[in-house]
Amino acid sequence: MFRKNLLTLSAVTAAAALSLTACSPSAQQGGGEGSGSAPAGGSQSAGSGEGLRIGIKFDQPGLGFREGSGAPTGFDTDVARYVADKLGVAEGDIEWVQTPSANRENALENGEVDMIFATYSITDARKERVDFAGPYFVAGQDLLVRADDTEITGPDALDGKNLCSVTGSTSAQKIKDQFATGVNLVEQGGYAECVTYLESGQVDAVTTDDIILAGLAATDANKGKFKVVGNTFTTERYGVGIAKGDDRCEDINEAIKEMKDSGAWKESLDANTEGTGYEYDEALNSGADAEFESCS
Repeated sequence: MFRKNLLTLSAVTAAAALSLTACSPSAQQGGGEGSGSAPAGGSQSAGSGEGLRIGIKFDQPGLGFREGSGAPTGFDTDVARYVADKLGVAEGDIEWVQTPSANRENALENGEVDMIFATYSITDARKERVDFAGPYFVAGQDLLVRADDTEITGPDALDGKNLCSVTGSTSAQKIKDQFATGVNLVEQGGYAECVTYLESGQVDAVTTDDIILAGLAATDANKGKFKVVGNTFTTERYGVGIAKGDDRCEDINEAIKEMKDSGAWKESLDANTEGTGYEYDEALNSGADAEFESCS
């Protein structure tokens, strides 16, 4: 997996403000220069020359992050650009659509986006409503701690400690149920707030998927302050969300495979988690968990 430590708290705070204003996938959206919109509900064919509406997060540094009308950055957006190019869509013809977690299925079903790259874990429940290509990344739940912390090495070291996660998340409760019954759970509205609590000493650790933690730690303002522990204890398969019956599934999988084989996938991961102590686990991302979904 990855392990490297650090990022910009001001950028994260701005990102959190962005996410609070998003009520629906179309609440905030916009393309890059020359971006084009396709008709709602329409599906682009590879090489058609039409635009592509891609749902991403705007508030996850290192994965999907966008300020104002600037170009979005992060690993998810790098993979999205690579896939779009292989589908015959130039970067300028991508329309980036902010797609909050709770609205992802609706956005695909209603034709508001053509595909989603947004730390979108593949689950059986979600597959009842949408299809998935990929996975393009396999994450695991981990812990973010202060850089000088030598005591917390995994979830079983959290008894008596204060652990932060976002309201409604099951990740912190999972630790309490399975690893450290004496941990004190602290909920905040977003991970930016959790990182602020961690820096001030109000909590001892933050938990969610390792790649999300690495992104938080990699901002300019956070560099050197935090580290990802690197002892994962769950598996999350990030897929490309597409509408039911979308015939581009195989083409998307082929593009992801090509990105990995070319080295561009690893290069993007390294660039977006640099300085966080986060190390990529090649076995996890090339083993059974990384096997592509069926496109039939």
